[in-house]
Amino acid sequence: MLTGFLFTRLRAWRLSLFAVISFPVFLLSGTATAQQPTSGVDGKSSFTTKLMNIEAAANETFRYNTSLHNGVATTRIYELKADLPIGWLITYRVDGSQVTSLSLEGGKTQDISIEINATATAKPDKYKVPVKAVSSADTLLLDLEAVVKGSYSVELTTPTGRLSDEITSGSRKEIRFVVKNSGTLPLNDLELSAQAPLKWETTFEPSKIKQLEPGKTLDVTATLNVPDKTIAGDYATTFNVKNANANAQAAFRMVVKTSLLSGWIGILVILLSIALVYYLIRKYGRR
Repeated sequence: MLTGFLFTRLRAWRLSLFAVISFPVFLLSGTATAQQPTSGVDGKSSFTTKLMNIEAAANETFRYNTSLHNGVATTRIYELKADLPIGWLITYRVDGSQVTSLSLEGGKTQDISIEINATATAKPDKYKVPVKAVSSADTLLLDLEAVVKGSYSVELTTPTGRLSDEITSGSRKEIRFVVKNSGTLPLNDLELSAQAPLKWETTFEPSKIKQLEPGKTLDVTATLNVPDKTIAGDYATTFNVKNANANAQAAFRMVVKTSLLSGWIGILVILLSIALVYYLIRKYGRR
């Protein structure tokens, strides 16, 4: 009887010890389960972006980083569409590749880069661009805004429009150019340069333009130095003006001629050669 009593007490003590040990384990297990990430399947699909309003010049690209989320359990194919102003262009990119539609698994989210290009003649204004992700079951709408602040544009030409001239070998030539801001925004830090034939030297006055307001022009003088003994013929030189926002170039044709003195020297050499041949024939021709 005493033995049965001790066995009963020992069993009760073991059960109590098991409960004490198991209870914290249960709590830890419950806590770990609560920290598991929730599924993206919530029945709420979305098409979002952090920056919906972007300001840029008309000849720059408006870039938006968007996210498309499929909140249902099944895979859906979304077609990307947009209502654009006439002449505007839009491009959708996923992982760097251009797309027009994509397949999105249930509960997944895909980042989409959207690039919008306005027409060069777009007037300064705020333009609404509704973008849609359309599937067989739903249509997700994202309202983007492109604020055109103006346009950058520059022109490079001569006062008369003539892009050709003549130069004598071994001499220098000054060419007048006109730089015009043909856009609606100021142009800052314009630089002038030239791509000339080998060993030709080109300098500009001024070589840099700090600022040029819309519609304004500035006269620039380019000086070409042609090396001596340059072979006569047509040579092309490309003049450039550019900054970070705009650039223009003018292809100039330069006709190189030999100097008058060089021509007379050549004629004299020919005459002396003829005279020498004649003398040799007269002296040794009969022998």
